Amino acid sequence: MTVEQSSKLRAVTQTVISVDAMGGDRGPSAVVAGIAKSAAKNPELRFILHGQHDVLDRLVAKRKVLKGRVDIRDATGVVTMDAKPSHVMRHGKDTSMWSAINSVREGEATVCVSCGNTGALMALSIVRLRKLPGVNRPAIACLWPSRNAHGFNVMLDVGADVRADENDLLQYALMGTSYARNGLGLECPRIGLLNVGTEENKGRAELKAAHDLIADCADKANYEFIGFVEGGDIPSAHVDVIVTDGFTGNVALKTAEGTARLVGDVLKDSFKATPLSRVAALLAYTSLRRLKKRIDPRRVNGGVFLGLNGTVVKSHGSSDATGVSAAVKLAFDLARSGFTDRLAARVASAKCPVQNDYKDVAEG
Repeated sequence: MTVEQSSKLRAVTQTVISVDAMGGDRGPSAVVAGIAKSAAKNPELRFILHGQHDVLDRLVAKRKVLKGRVDIRDATGVVTMDAKPSHVMRHGKDTSMWSAINSVREGEATVCVSCGNTGALMALSIVRLRKLPGVNRPAIACLWPSRNAHGFNVMLDVGADVRADENDLLQYALMGTSYARNGLGLECPRIGLLNVGTEENKGRAELKAAHDLIADCADKANYEFIGFVEGGDIPSAHVDVIVTDGFTGNVALKTAEGTARLVGDVLKDSFKATPLSRVAALLAYTSLRRLKKRIDPRRVNGGVFLGLNGTVVKSHGSSDATGVSAAVKLAFDLARSGFTDRLAARVASAKCPVQNDYKDVAEG
């Protein structure tokens, strides 16, 4: 193979991720450190980094692994964590967030990653990328550590919109199915609808209506609907995709993150309590490291915006380098799977039970 052929092959296999470097609580230093960790593990990765050029140029120059793999786009404005989405949409054209999303819109990058303001990121994503045909409300999907063999369940919505009627919940089921197929490699995902009980007579009217819609679409959309599930089923091996509204999903997600931190802190304090417990901690060191890694919210960091003409990964606002790297890895995996193209045609038919042609939905 000639040098020219090798260069062309690398160009074909490279995956470009657009990154909002100024979003988040820890600033651009954490973002650059995170993409450097990802770049060291994945030689196919390249980045378009959006933010204040002078600041980013200095940070990137300190990371040898990023040499020749980062394009910096100057964007002087920053979307703060308390900024109102409506204000950002009207006055945010000079911000790093706007610029990062625009790179996906223009086809320069496959996925956008940001640690910034969730409301502003969703609003700008909808305006710049537009919703898929037939999608009323986009959703944020997250990976939830579970007892399944693949290690995770998918849950949506976890905060894009606090409201959801039965048709929205059906769309979430279809989008979650596509995400589970392309993100977790599950051919026929098991879908559960989150409720206060598993009995069919429980729950609000829209949940009962959604139960029937999702059940009617199961065979033709090629997923298994297991009916209502409860909060205790979210991390279980009983289900692969949990469907709920954004209010309930976000409360569950933040509760789980807080609980994971509490468990870690309590264990740490317990093993420091007495000299004997310190010895026990040394003996259990390997197991404790494994547990810490398993429940660390940073390692499953990254919510995916579904229902748009482009893929956006929302990293936690307080993400450190490990959290940013996890979000970039998720973006990289979705980009390699061709997720955006696979999702686009498949979720447009959210009126699945009353349509005649289910082929696109079934193949998603």
